[in-house]
Amino acid sequence: MYTARQLDNRFKELFRKGLVKGTVIIAAGNEASSVGMAMPFTPGKDIATLLHRNLGSHLILGCDPLSAICQYMANAQSPTHGKEGNVHFGDTDALRFPMVSHLGSMLPISVGSTWSARRNGSGAFGLAVIGDGGSSTGQFHEALNMASVNKVPVVFIIENNGYAFSTPVEYQYNCKSLADRAAGYGIKGRTVNGLDAYEVYSAVTDSLELMSSSPQPVLIESMTVRLEGHAVYDNAEYISDEVKAANWKKDPLVHARAAYLENCNADEHELAELENSLCSQLDSLVNEALKAARPDASSVSMDVFAPVKSKSVKPYSAKSVRNTNAINTALGHILEENSNAFVCGQDVSKYGSAFKTCKGLVDRFGSERIIDTPICEAGTVGFCLGASQTGSLPVMEFQFADFSTEAVTQLGVNTGTWFFRSGKPAQLLFRLPSGGGITLGAFHSGEFDGLWSRFPGLKLFYPVTPQETYEALIAGFYDPNPCIVFEHKLLYWGKAGDIEFDGSLQKVYRPRQYTQGADITIVAVGAMVEQALNAVSAKNYSASVWNPFILNPLSFEPILDSVRSTGRLLVVQEAGEIAGMGSHFISLAVQKCFSQLKCAPVLVSAPDTPVPFAKELESAYLPDAGRIEAAIAKMIGDVK
Repeated sequence: MYTARQLDNRFKELFRKGLVKGTVIIAAGNEASSVGMAMPFTPGKDIATLLHRNLGSHLILGCDPLSAICQYMANAQSPTHGKEGNVHFGDTDALRFPMVSHLGSMLPISVGSTWSARRNGSGAFGLAVIGDGGSSTGQFHEALNMASVNKVPVVFIIENNGYAFSTPVEYQYNCKSLADRAAGYGIKGRTVNGLDAYEVYSAVTDSLELMSSSPQPVLIESMTVRLEGHAVYDNAEYISDEVKAANWKKDPLVHARAAYLENCNADEHELAELENSLCSQLDSLVNEALKAARPDASSVSMDVFAPVKSKSVKPYSAKSVRNTNAINTALGHILEENSNAFVCGQDVSKYGSAFKTCKGLVDRFGSERIIDTPICEAGTVGFCLGASQTGSLPVMEFQFADFSTEAVTQLGVNTGTWFFRSGKPAQLLFRLPSGGGITLGAFHSGEFDGLWSRFPGLKLFYPVTPQETYEALIAGFYDPNPCIVFEHKLLYWGKAGDIEFDGSLQKVYRPRQYTQGADITIVAVGAMVEQALNAVSAKNYSASVWNPFILNPLSFEPILDSVRSTGRLLVVQEAGEIAGMGSHFISLAVQKCFSQLKCAPVLVSAPDTPVPFAKELESAYLPDAGRIEAAIAKMIGDVK
C-alpha cells in the first residue's frame, strides 16, 4: 500500500515537471481495496482485468515498479514501448490483461479467459474490477449474466468511492447497495469496508473457497474513498471541503500503518526505516527511468497485425455445393482438427443457427463446443477475446451482421487493437450473415463492411462462391488475427459450385478475378458480384470483373493493374454510397492510376437510406444488372 501511494506521489510530481503526460489517475484512498483483493490470487495462473486505480494490484500480481514508472513516462523501456497511455498496461503472458477506457468492456474478458483456462485444465480463478460508475454500463450486466449462466468462478469487485469522475453515485444507481444486484444473477453478493485491506482480503478468500467447491461468480462491493480528484489535473472542486477533510480522516494507509505497528511486533523506528528504504528504492528507479531513451518511431513496431506463418491444412474437394454447405463443412473441419476450438452465438446449437449453417454440429461435437449464448453480442465478443488468451480458439456467429453494431467497442476498439497494445495475437473468427434481397427490412439486411474496415487490426473476408467461402472460413480461423467473414445471405442458397482446396492457406490471400476484358474493370463485393457478371454476360461486354475478397488489409495492386490496362473503373456495392468501401476503391484508383484513366470512375450503390422492407421497395433499392449495364454503356461508349 505504501509503495503504491509513493508511486502515485512521484507520478504527480513528474506530471507537474512535464515528464509524465496523459491521464495520470490518482489512486490515493484505494490502496487497501486494491492490495487486499489481489493478494489471494496466484500471479501467472489466475486471470485479472484491472483498472486505473489498481496500481497496488499490479504490484501484488507481479508488476515490476520500474516497469510501471517507465509506462507512465512513455519511454523506450515501457511495457508498451510508449504506444499506450500510462494506466493502459498489463502483461498478457502473466494473465493481467491491458485495460481500455471503455471500462465495462474489460469484464467479459475475465469471464471468457477464466472459462477457457478451466476448460483447458487450469484451476484458474478470475478477478474482474469495475468502479461504481462502470457498473452502470451494459457490459457489466452482460459479463455477470454470462458468468452466472456458465458458472465461471470470477470475483467481480465494484470499487465504490462515491464518484464516477465528478458524478456522484446518486446519479448512478438507486438501489441500497450495488452488491444487492447479485441476487438478480442468482449469485452471492456482499459489501465490505474497502478501507481495510484485511477485510477485503478475507472477503475474496471466502469467495475463492466457495468457488472451489461450487464454481460460480461472486460480486463484492468494496466501499472506498477517493482522497483527491479523478486525475492529477482535477482539483475536485465539486466536492465540499468538509467532505474532503472527512475523507482524509479515513485514509486507509494511516489505518494500515497503525494496524501494522499494533499487530506485527514492530516499532515506529523500524517502520520508518522500512518506509525510507522503500522511498529510496523508488527514487532510484525513477532516476533510472529518467535515463531511459525516448521511443524511436523508426524502431518501435506499429504493426496492428500479427504475422501469418505459412501453413497448410487438410485439402478438401466437393462437387456442386452451395455456400451453406461450404460453411457447415468448414466449421466441421475446424472443430474436428482443433479440439480447443468452439462455436458460439445465438441459436447455433440445437436450432443450427438462423440460416442452418451450423445444422448438425452439436450432434457431432456436443454442447460444450457448440454453445448457445445469451443475447449479448458485446459480451460474447469479449468472452471470445478472453478465451483466445487462455488456449481456446473461438468462432463466433452474429445472428445478423446488423447485430454486430452492438459490439463496436468490444470488437473494433478492444479486440482489433489487442496485438498492437499487448504484443500477443488474438486468434478469433467472427461470422456475419450479411446483405439484403430476402425481404427482412432495415435491421436484418445490412452488410457493414464499410464500418468494420475503419478499425485497424481486423481482417475482413468477403467471399462469393462456395470455394471462396470455404477458403475464407478456413484461412480466417487459422489466421492469428481477429478475422471477420461476411456471408451474404442471398448467396447462402445461390449458385452451386465445386470446391477444390489444396490446403495451402497462403494462396487464399488474394483478390479474385472472374472474367478478363479489355474495355472496363468492374469491382464488386457480395451479391453484387453475381449482378455484375449477369450484366457483362447479357451484353457480352469485354470486362474484367473482380472481387477484392480480403477487404482489410486490402491487396488492391492486381486490380489497379487491371484499371491501368482498361482505363476504366466501375465499382458496384450493395451498401449506400457513404456506407461501403467503394469510394475507397475509387480513391486508390485515382491516386495510383490517374494518368491511365480514360474517364472518371463510377460508383453504383444503393441509396443512403435504411433497407426498405416491402419486396417492391427493396428491389428498387438494391443495384441490379440493369443499372450496372447502363453504367457500363455510359462509360465505354461505342467501344466493342
